[in-house]
Amino acid sequence: MSESLQDRYAPHNACFGCGPANPRGLRIKSHAAEGEVVADWAPEEHHQAFPGMVNGGILGALLDCHSNWCAAHALMVARGEPTPPCTVTADFHVKLRRPTPLGPLHLRARPVSVEGDRVVVEATVEAAGKITATCLGTFVAVKEGHPAFHRW
Repeated sequence: MSESLQDRYAPHNACFGCGPANPRGLRIKSHAAEGEVVADWAPEEHHQAFPGMVNGGILGALLDCHSNWCAAHALMVARGEPTPPCTVTADFHVKLRRPTPLGPLHLRARPVSVEGDRVVVEATVEAAGKITATCLGTFVAVKEGHPAFHRW
């Protein structure tokens, strides 16, 4: 698979969920695919809520960061720019549909709408071929003066 969006555009980012420079973070590796952004991630025992199942907060962090990268990529493509803008989460709503086992997880995110600096993204977590969590969120490109501006 190609280089992840995080490694390509934000190698020094220390975000807990997606920062390649955070050795204690989740280090999600999102990849642009046809019309969506995908990632595979393997939880470890310290990510569990109870034996064998992933903590809901960890799932929320995965969905938040992965969706944010989907939004940044969608804005980059829509604007025809060579790099993605810095984006932040305006809101995100996670539904935990069933317990998520510790096995390998597959994340999918796709932009539902791109309007100006805002992108609405739908995302899912899949385990063993079943969707275990969903997310709908709004992500916004930030401007100079915002603490996240040029954080990448």
